Amino acid sequence: MDGMPRTGTPLPCTPLTSAQSRLIAEAFRPAQAWGNRRDYYYARSKLGSDPLYDGVLQHLPDDGQPLLDLGCGLGLLAHVLRQRGGTQRYLGVDVDAAKITRARRAAADLHDVHFDCLDLQASLPAQSGHVLLLDVLQYLDAGPQQVLLRAVSARVAPGGRLLLRTPLATGDGRDRTTRVADRLAWLVGWMGTRPRHYPAPQALQATLAEAGLRVTAPRPLHGRTPFNSWLLVAHRIR
Repeated sequence: MDGMPRTGTPLPCTPLTSAQSRLIAEAFRPAQAWGNRRDYYYARSKLGSDPLYDGVLQHLPDDGQPLLDLGCGLGLLAHVLRQRGGTQRYLGVDVDAAKITRARRAAADLHDVHFDCLDLQASLPAQSGHVLLLDVLQYLDAGPQQVLLRAVSARVAPGGRLLLRTPLATGDGRDRTTRVADRLAWLVGWMGTRPRHYPAPQALQATLAEAGLRVTAPRPLHGRTPFNSWLLVAHRIR
């Protein structure tokens, strides 16, 4: 397995343009002029600053296999997927019932996009295909992380991919910034649980390899953000 990464060649990807971000954010605008616009402004900011969506979709073939997005939040990935012409069936799940309700409302006009409220530590949907696990692992302890990774790997179909973005325990400035930001997100109520464990890449790669997946080395996927985001891509060979 590779050693602990400190640096790496960032993935060549960019955030959405202002026009693309604004178009998606409109789906989150409240129906009433006096309604809460938090999700609208969050969507515009997130889509316009984080290269996550471009990075993920570069590695996600539109081959007819369904897409399972675990810890989907507001489901922004589904909107970007459809904006870019992706047609595969999308199922997003998250433990936050309020976010799922808002995700469903915002995605009402998107074809074959579905959301369910689900605790990833309890069970996973039976659906198999391509699987996304984005910015979720750090909210679980080390043991439950391994359990979840094994369960997630079982949902990757032959020829399918697991795309995993997570902060890693690298011990540098980005690591420290990410830990502070994650804790603040919990304290202000945006995240329902506090950050618990930042994994080492060797543990992630070993667990996924033991589950029968071919794993690439992690690469930075943080763009111009100050966070310590890394992407691992794992394949199940046909």
